[in-house]
Amino acid sequence: MDFIKRVLSTVTGIIVFFVICFFGLFLIGLLLGSSSDELVRVKPNSVLELRLDFPIKDYADRIEFAEYPFLNEDKKNGLFNIIDAINYAATDDRIKGISIDNNFISAGISQTKALRNALLKFKESGKFIVAYADIYTQKDYYLSSVADTIYMNPAGVMAFKGLYSERLYFKDFQEKTGFKMEVVRFGKYKSAVEPFLANEMSDENREQISVYLNGLWSEIKQDISKSRNISTDRLNVIADSLLGRTSDLAKKASLIDKIAYHDEYIDDIKFSIGMDLNDDLEAVTIADYAVYTANKLKSNSSKNKIAVIYAEGDIIYGEGDEETVGQGVMSVSLKEAREDSRIKAIVLRINSPGGSALASELIWREIALTKKVKPVIVSMGDVAASGGYYIACHADRIIAEPTTITGSIGVFGILPNGKQLADNMGINAEQVITNKNAISYSFFEPLNEEQRAFIKEEIVDIYELFTYRVSIGRHMDQDDVKAIAQGRVWTGVDALNNGLVDELGGLDLALQRASEAAEIVDYKIEEFPVYEKDFDEILSDLGLIKAKETLLKEELGEESYRIYKEIKSMSKKKGIQLLFPYSLEIK
Repeated sequence: MDFIKRVLSTVTGIIVFFVICFFGLFLIGLLLGSSSDELVRVKPNSVLELRLDFPIKDYADRIEFAEYPFLNEDKKNGLFNIIDAINYAATDDRIKGISIDNNFISAGISQTKALRNALLKFKESGKFIVAYADIYTQKDYYLSSVADTIYMNPAGVMAFKGLYSERLYFKDFQEKTGFKMEVVRFGKYKSAVEPFLANEMSDENREQISVYLNGLWSEIKQDISKSRNISTDRLNVIADSLLGRTSDLAKKASLIDKIAYHDEYIDDIKFSIGMDLNDDLEAVTIADYAVYTANKLKSNSSKNKIAVIYAEGDIIYGEGDEETVGQGVMSVSLKEAREDSRIKAIVLRINSPGGSALASELIWREIALTKKVKPVIVSMGDVAASGGYYIACHADRIIAEPTTITGSIGVFGILPNGKQLADNMGINAEQVITNKNAISYSFFEPLNEEQRAFIKEEIVDIYELFTYRVSIGRHMDQDDVKAIAQGRVWTGVDALNNGLVDELGGLDLALQRASEAAEIVDYKIEEFPVYEKDFDEILSDLGLIKAKETLLKEELGEESYRIYKEIKSMSKKKGIQLLFPYSLEIK
């Protein structure tokens, strides 16, 4: 009886909670549903404040709640929303210039370069760009170097020192702890698993890291050199000797123009736009202005569309979400774009280091089906390597940034093994088998030669398929693909030279090539994926409510709950069943 009372009281509480939440969220939805014009006010003589201290993704994500549509989210703080806002500001008479103020940019090098290119284009409008910082990180300075005037706090510091990469190696750690990784790989440059096999970096890995780091550094130096009129050789000397580490040294090295405090920087901006120094500077943040701009750009009346489908994050086998690329959401997005007659071409924007081989193959298949119907152009972001390149290779055209990391055409398998750890702890695992290869893998036993051979065979098959896919997609001989494969990574510049990509540029160039392939001039952009969410699950994840299963498990206990689930499952089955008569967990 007490159990029933507790369940009823809990259910009543949940119902009351949902009623309150529903009306509360409805009101919030009404407020959030207001137009961006009402939320963002851009006054005359305003300055666009480019403060990018939030994580920048290529795609800001569209999220839809089937049962609560007023909670739908269509964020506008992605990389290309910001670029659209910068482009729009060039034609907005109320925006007099851009201020890059105390930035701590959270973006990749290719993303930063794309923003920098947008700022260079903005300068063609004749409007000013100024930059200020107390602390210039190297990436912040790279972006700010485009400014007409660069300010630095008298006590400020700057990191201008070149690039480096650091890897940790775990071979000895594995020996000491007894917890090791069983590794099978194909490709001498497939260095992702190297830290588990050695205590030092291999010559091959050091070579490829050195090549792509120097490639990235070369791009950064060339861009800064053009903007600051400092030779690349001189920039190397400045980096080697740390001649920009203080404001005085940075000014002597011509890395900055003025040493000033922040209030003096603001006064200079006021003076440049003819304001009284006693008046407050009108500033609109890039985050707000991007929302405002997105609303303005929606007014495009063209019936033609180009779909931009974002593949951002690790590739996993499954549905996928805002942080991962799953064949589930990718297949739905590609299919929807393929079957929509208004969408004339597709741009696949990839920013992924790869992941699941199976998921990559499934996404490749959807791209192959789509390519038969309409043009597919790939735009590469910071990284489009391994599985990220796998899903790119069959496109009609591949466009990479000069600083994109791509390639890595190789395969590896990795399995955790705790045999020695278990032995150290006094744990012994015993197995009973019906067939010779019933145990394909056990955490408590090392891989034997036969098991390793089976895994190696599978990896070789995947490698052959991978290089074949590339050879067909890139119109290359498979042996030529293998010559640049072996798991090696390349910058966009090197990938252009060896045939892995077709052109260097950003999303804007990819859209241009897509419109040319589709033979259209005017078009609107439709972004994918759209992530569908269950609000009740989100509340449960946040701990605001407990799922019904959790409540029953607490009341009935783990074992009784398992029996309850089996009975419930059996009661739902209809008709004749060929069913194992009881539940047994088989590993």
